Amino acid sequence: MKRIPIEKAYNYYFDAELPPAIRVSLGEVFEVETEDASSGTLRGEGRLPTDENNPGYKYEPGRGNPVGGPIYVEGAEKGDLLVVEILEIIPDAQGTTWIKDTVGPLADSYEWHEATTLFQTSIKHLPGPSGTTRDGRAVVNDRMSWDLEPHIGTIATAPQCERISSVVGQGPWGGNMDINDFKEGSKIYLNSYHEGGLLFVGDVHACESDTEFYGVADETRAVIKLKCDVVKDKQITPLRMETDDRIIVVHSGRPLENVVKTCMVGLMDWMVKDYGISRRDAYVHAGINPNVKVHVYQMVDIGRIGFTAGVSIKKDCL
Repeated sequence: MKRIPIEKAYNYYFDAELPPAIRVSLGEVFEVETEDASSGTLRGEGRLPTDENNPGYKYEPGRGNPVGGPIYVEGAEKGDLLVVEILEIIPDAQGTTWIKDTVGPLADSYEWHEATTLFQTSIKHLPGPSGTTRDGRAVVNDRMSWDLEPHIGTIATAPQCERISSVVGQGPWGGNMDINDFKEGSKIYLNSYHEGGLLFVGDVHACESDTEFYGVADETRAVIKLKCDVVKDKQITPLRMETDDRIIVVHSGRPLENVVKTCMVGLMDWMVKDYGISRRDAYVHAGINPNVKVHVYQMVDIGRIGFTAGVSIKKDCL
């Protein structure tokens, strides 16, 4: 099986000029080893998120979220839709989370000063029924423990004519969107702007709250298993994905209400064009169907990164 090892998964840009890390055929299963969002600099106890411990903070935008790629997919061409299926995500036995005192929605709060001072802690990942951490458990401390829900935080194709940061880059090519539905069993639809698609992937989260409120999840190394397909001569905006039981439209931007509206209209358009539902019925679904849900995946008040939301409907309603 073809594999990108972790030492070759330290790209910080979605860049079409980079040589392919691997080449895969349509339907071929491959693996990517990924580093955590701090490039591994904040792993281990006592590694507070300072400029000295994480030199990536000294860049603007920050240098983080390393990704593996580009992955050249044989048969994908400019103007196609690349379909990425997530087969397996196995987090490392340890994750890390941190709070930087100058970053986040409460950084200037007097009341919450105690919570927003420099902080870092390691998170144990215990194996689950599979014998791996793909269905394991997170242990933060004696009072905080829950099931792991590993997902890919950053996934993208190379944009058409720009070199985009893997930290703040978001757009119709994908990017740092921290969508906790980018999990095992999901399919992600990304526009292909170049021959080979040129896929990048990294920034795995072992678990994350909706909104990822302070801007850092359970950041972890991981091994990801994927395969790709292609839809010929089709492009989409906004992005689309499927889970086992839902279709979801996702988008990033600000303000949040505009993002949700874009997703809702995008979902209605998908229902009309691909499922034969009338425009009126699609609109009615959007208004009264309790199986239509809004997901606020990332609402991080950091720099120019956009808020990421999604709107979904259960497949059995289609």
